[in-house]
Amino acid sequence: MGHIFDFNDTISCDKWFEEHHNSLIARAENRLLFEMLKPARGSRLLDIGCGTGHGLLQFIEMGLCPTGIDPSPYMLDVAYKNVKERADLHRGVAESLPFDDNSFDYSCFMTSLEFVENPENALKEAFRVTKDKVFLGVLNRYALKAIQRRIKGIFTKTIYNHARFFSIWELKNMIRIILGDVPVSWSTVCLCSCDSDKIISKIEHSIFMHKYPFGAFAGLSITLVPRFRTRPLPIIYKARQKNENAISLTFSRNEDEKDSPFIDL
Repeated sequence: MGHIFDFNDTISCDKWFEEHHNSLIARAENRLLFEMLKPARGSRLLDIGCGTGHGLLQFIEMGLCPTGIDPSPYMLDVAYKNVKERADLHRGVAESLPFDDNSFDYSCFMTSLEFVENPENALKEAFRVTKDKVFLGVLNRYALKAIQRRIKGIFTKTIYNHARFFSIWELKNMIRIILGDVPVSWSTVCLCSCDSDKIISKIEHSIFMHKYPFGAFAGLSITLVPRFRTRPLPIIYKARQKNENAISLTFSRNEDEKDSPFIDL
């Protein structure tokens, strides 16, 4: 089941978004998602590990129809206060999503894959319920910020002690094993410490930053290619007994010739 955020984790997470700089970071992460997925208005999007619902609010602002799922009841309580009836909320784990195949146009993990118990099964489930694209937004394992978080976790208790950090190459390899050779693109945002939204936007939109493999937040877009499983079907066919009929007719003819008074000389 992975790490489920308790009451204190939820309060800390909700307060994190109240800081101006952190809200800029969250917007930069979601902006990367929209640049890579390019979802049409009205598209159905599943936010796996939706947390307190701040991401859902931005999806709603962009005209999407989001659905959120999270294993923490505390997270869902806060998410409901934030989004009200504007998004569907479900309690569940990423490894066993309670949705039918191809239920959503898009799905995403926004810094939530780090906390699931079995990332491979979580990805399989996301691919199963999604039709078009899946977005993976993760804290880059090789970014300086991630290294600082791991070092800090040695000396003090933080939420990141429960996280598994991923690299771009590790995720791409995991995707190939599950789906085979499907289109995968990646990009990063450095998430600078500057508090100016204009400066952050200018830096993060540069081509160099998007292809900088050590940016603090890495995004991968997976295009799902339809696959068909085929198997031989048995064909029930009863052949006509032509040979037996021919033998029967020949035998009857020979019997008739014995009784005939005419004999060929």
